[in-house]
Amino acid sequence: QIDYTGTEPSSPCNKCLNVSWDSPTPCTCTINFTLEHSFESNVFMYYGLSNFYQNHRRYVKSRDDSQLNGDNSSLLNPSKECEPYRTNEDKPIAPCGAIANSMFNDTLELYRIDNDTRIPITLIKKGIAWWTDKNVKFRNPTGDGNNLTALFQGTTKPVNWRKPVYMLDSEADNNGFINEDFIVWMRTAALPTFRKLYRLIERKDNLAPTLQAGKYSLDIAYNYPVHSFDGRKRMILSTISWMGGKNPFLGIAYITVGSICFFLGVVLLIIHHKYGNRNTSADIPN
Repeated sequence: QIDYTGTEPSSPCNKCLNVSWDSPTPCTCTINFTLEHSFESNVFMYYGLSNFYQNHRRYVKSRDDSQLNGDNSSLLNPSKECEPYRTNEDKPIAPCGAIANSMFNDTLELYRIDNDTRIPITLIKKGIAWWTDKNVKFRNPTGDGNNLTALFQGTTKPVNWRKPVYMLDSEADNNGFINEDFIVWMRTAALPTFRKLYRLIERKDNLAPTLQAGKYSLDIAYNYPVHSFDGRKRMILSTISWMGGKNPFLGIAYITVGSICFFLGVVLLIIHHKYGNRNTSADIPN
């Protein structure tokens, strides 16, 4: 994990700490780090956020699923659940709602350093979203032709976005509402500290590790402000084994619930032995 929030004065990203949504140009910073062990199989790159409550009821409801599914009438007349991010300057917002408006927009690039030469690591941006989301729940508007600029005519971008939804990517199958970065963000997290899949690094050679041990650098286009709510941002590199990925949540949850049950069992046992031997006979003594 690489924390690049920049709250520490010595951090290369400290200069970007007070970046705002409407900054004319992104702030950039570079963090160097070392991998002590090689990553043998496919590698998953995540971005992580802390103290960000995506589970707030009004936040979770602030979206229009019909609009995201490509319904043309909802595109121009979004649901009132999207307020106050339903319209802007008398134009409907596409995509509307607080979830879309707060979409993560940092750009991360990874390089391996070999003899002072920076070698870019290929990051795959497709295949990061759930198949059902990509092919069922999210659809672009329909109409004559495949020109998204024309299909989204009459709408405006979310307030905090720098470009409209039809310019999220240059590839048609990853643009508009079916952009996978957007789809991943729209699946809200249950806890205030979470991570979301950002890119994939595929293994190309069975004889060589995907990421070999050594020096690396992370280039960051720092666009996403978190300092105002005491949040933190992280880049996470992870891989999987035959048992799957490392996720301690279930283990912690089971141990916690088991410990509580054991404690309550002991307490109830003591209460039973102390107070359970009372005379329950209904006979009235003389």
